[in-house]
Amino acid sequence: MGRLFLVNLEGKMYSCKHCSTHLALPEDIISRSFHCKHGKAYLFNKVVNVTVGAKEDRMMMTGLHTVVDIFCVGCGSILGWKYEAAHEKNQKYKEGKFILERFKVAGPSGNYYWTSTDAHVAGSDPDDA
Repeated sequence: MGRLFLVNLEGKMYSCKHCSTHLALPEDIISRSFHCKHGKAYLFNKVVNVTVGAKEDRMMMTGLHTVVDIFCVGCGSILGWKYEAAHEKNQKYKEGKFILERFKVAGPSGNYYWTSTDAHVAGSDPDDA
């Protein structure tokens, strides 16, 4: 295994809840109104210190998307996914963007999001979709 180089972010940030690896800045959030199987999820323009899995097509609430799962480079935990392609015209804005599941990351103030028993289980996509 080679040497691991991490990007260190300045200021408040989202980080891996398991190993505290820096992941994203609050100013890179596009939307806080997404959902995943553990509850809330945030759409980010930019995320660092992640690796990606294999491409796969997933049917989500807003249609078919080609996605790759994203994993923390520090500990290997799955954190969310990246949209590679959207098959619906009105969903193209998601291409190249990242979803971080709020349950799997620590917030900018170091707080954790705890899933509730009534969390959405249907997939990811905005409340207002």
